[in-house]
Amino acid sequence: MKKNATYRLLNGALPLFKSRTLLFFRQKYETEEPLQSELFTPEQMENHGKTLAQTHTVHASRLHRDRLLKRLDENEAVLEDVRNLLNDTVGANRKIVPAGDWLLDNYYLIENIIHTTRRDLPNDYNRELPRLQNSTPVGLPRVYAIAIERISHGDGHVDAETLPEFINAYQTIARLTLGELWAIPIMLRLALVENLRRIAIRISKEIHAKNQATTWADRILALAKTDPKSLLVLVADMARSKPLLNSSFVAELSRRLYGKGARFSMPLTWIEEQLAEQGSTTETLVQSEMQQQAADQVSISNTIGSLRALDANDWKGFV
Repeated sequence: MKKNATYRLLNGALPLFKSRTLLFFRQKYETEEPLQSELFTPEQMENHGKTLAQTHTVHASRLHRDRLLKRLDENEAVLEDVRNLLNDTVGANRKIVPAGDWLLDNYYLIENIIHTTRRDLPNDYNRELPRLQNSTPVGLPRVYAIAIERISHGDGHVDAETLPEFINAYQTIARLTLGELWAIPIMLRLALVENLRRIAIRISKEIHAKNQATTWADRILALAKTDPKSLLVLVADMARSKPLLNSSFVAELSRRLYGKGARFSMPLTWIEEQLAEQGSTTETLVQSEMQQQAADQVSISNTIGSLRALDANDWKGFV
C-alpha cells in the first residue's frame, strides 16, 4: 500500500474510542489557567498594590449576587473528583505526576481549609464587603480581587512578611474598611483553593490523556506479538478515534513505543504527521510536558505552603 493511501486510512472518520471520564471533565469543568502572572519582587509587589488601588472602582450598591461561596462549593467538588481519580490511578499501579502527589498528600489540609473558610464567611458578613464596579464579573468583593492579584504575581506564594507591605501600599491610595482587613485571610484562602482547582483539572486532563495513550500502546504491543499484519487496522482505529494529541498523550505513547522496532514506526509516524500540520513535533511536546509538570509542581507546592502559613498566621496582629 502506498504511503498516501495509508494516511488516508489512518485519518478516517468515526471515533471508536472515547474516555467517558475525560468527556465528563470537559463538559462539567472548564479548563482555566492557574493563577500565574509575572512574578514580582517585594518592591514590585508594593508598586502593584498602588497601581491596583488606582484602577479599582467601588460599586455604589452592594446588592450583588454572591458567587464566592457557590464557587467554593464547586471547587470542593472538583478537588474531590480529582482526588478520586488520582486514587484510582494509583490503585491501578499507574504513575501520577508530582503535582498529583502533592494534592493527595495534602488533601486533608485542603478539606479543613475549605470547611474553615465556609464557616468564616457567613452571608451577612459577605454582603457588607465593598464590591467592584469594574471587576469581571461585576460585583466581586474588592478584597477578593486584591487576593487574586497577590497570589497571581507570587505563583501561589503568600508570606506574612511581605503581605502587610502590599496591603499598606494599596491603602496609600485607597483605604480598606475594617471588615475588608479581617476578610483578607478568608479571601486569600478562597483564591488559593481556586488555584488548586485549576491545577487539579489540568492534572486530570493529563491523567486521561496518558490513560488513552496507555490503552492504545498496550493494544498495539499486544497485537504486534500475535498478529502484526493487523497493526495497520488497529492504528487506523486509533486515528479514527481522534485522540487529543496534547503533550501528555504524545509523550506517553512515544515513551511506550519508541525504540521497540520498525513495526511500531507507523503510529509514531502518523503522530508526527499530525503534529507537523499543527506546526509542532513530538520532541517539542515531550519537552513541553516536562516543563508543565515542573511548573505545576512549583505552583501546587507554593499554594499548599501558603495555606499552611495562613492557617498559622496571627491575623489579629496583622489587622
